[in-house]
Amino acid sequence: MEYRQLGGSGLQVSVLSFGTATFGGSGDFFKAWGSTQTEEATRLVNVCLDAGVNLFDTADVYSQGLSEEILGKAIAGKRDKLLLSTKATFTFGTGANNQGSSRYRLIKQVESSLKRLNTDYIDIYHMHGFDGNTPIEETLRALDDLIESGKIRYIAASNFSGWHLMKSLAISEKYGWNRYVAHQVYYSLINREYEWELMPLGIDQKVGAIVWSPLAAGMLGGKYRRNQPIPADSRVAQGGSPVPDKAVNAEVLYNTVDMLDEIAKETGRTVAQVAINWILQRPTVSSIIVGARNEEQLKQNLEAIGWKLSTDQLKRLDMVSEQPTIYPYWHQRQNLTLNPPPAFY
Repeated sequence: MEYRQLGGSGLQVSVLSFGTATFGGSGDFFKAWGSTQTEEATRLVNVCLDAGVNLFDTADVYSQGLSEEILGKAIAGKRDKLLLSTKATFTFGTGANNQGSSRYRLIKQVESSLKRLNTDYIDIYHMHGFDGNTPIEETLRALDDLIESGKIRYIAASNFSGWHLMKSLAISEKYGWNRYVAHQVYYSLINREYEWELMPLGIDQKVGAIVWSPLAAGMLGGKYRRNQPIPADSRVAQGGSPVPDKAVNAEVLYNTVDMLDEIAKETGRTVAQVAINWILQRPTVSSIIVGARNEEQLKQNLEAIGWKLSTDQLKRLDMVSEQPTIYPYWHQRQNLTLNPPPAFY
């Protein structure tokens, strides 16, 4: 297993982390992801630990707390061997304060997550999304207090825009509070918008990327083929895809899959392994979250590391998956001397 520094922090995380949104299967959306229960979850956790994975990711809203509960049971007796990441912000429970990142709610959600995970502390605590109703100062001060109290170790953002993240970092610096060291983001070969602004920001501010859905909700897993129906057992077909249909250009998808097929044959790897390996060689990427419905799928995903695509193979994937940028990025790219892109190779 390879380990990388998480952003500007001193924390070392495995380049592959295990996502547990498949744990529980409560509700139609998460049932489409998976319904892993405690016995199988324990086996999957052990497979990950044996492979050197040290970061396990969940969230309060995954199956409305059930994912955290099952993960807590699965890691019993192993807490000192791993890092736990969980999140808050989205709707959980009922009442006037059942969403958001207010001081009141964050303290409540941390306490509840600690109980469900059966632990005294959370290693990385994410704001699952940006809360435009709560002052950023209130959120960051509450998070700083939670770090000072020992209940969380590091803080991170997720699904923020560039200005959300940059303003948050500036406020933390202004008051001397703990800052976001990571940004959990969607990034895949068929959706590369992360490169437009968030990647340069991450490079400049030393914010590490923890990538979710590197296979675009399974669309880059090898089952999606040109002129063939969507697999009936897929998350997309079952209504559990976190990537909306309108975000995917079908022609880019199938052209990319064709190239993945070609490179998979050259490397002796699977389509999914090639797609994951491509992300591993991008700037700012600290860890990629992989999930699995079963042990076989997990072991296949873990084989995406320990080797590297060639420069030529990377460039071919870059070219086939490239899509037009929106303003102001297309305007800035007209003068690459003034606005040099990140060095991918």
